[in-house]
Amino acid sequence: MDIQLKRGLLEACVLAVLNTGDSYGYQLIKDIGECISISESTLYPILKRLEAAGQLTVYTVEHNGRLRKYYQITPLGKAKLSAFSDEWKEIVAVYEFIAAHKEAD
Repeated sequence: MDIQLKRGLLEACVLAVLNTGDSYGYQLIKDIGECISISESTLYPILKRLEAAGQLTVYTVEHNGRLRKYYQITPLGKAKLSAFSDEWKEIVAVYEFIAAHKEAD
């Protein structure tokens, strides 16, 4: 899969998971891994990028004597997720266009 396309899809996946509730890194990897492969080295830069863009916030909670970072979607993140859903129709149309022209071979 094209790296730029995958990057955008992974960002949308992170926001979608967080839209259902706050989560932490390992759980995000498990949840997103149900549909697309993601590693820690891929996830954490995405989380930092989304935080810098104001699409999520971070807070810490003590868990088994250690601090665990939790991520929470912001209203801006919800708007981004909504925009992605709207854009998805265009992505599907492009896919169908490509598939129809590929079959013409």
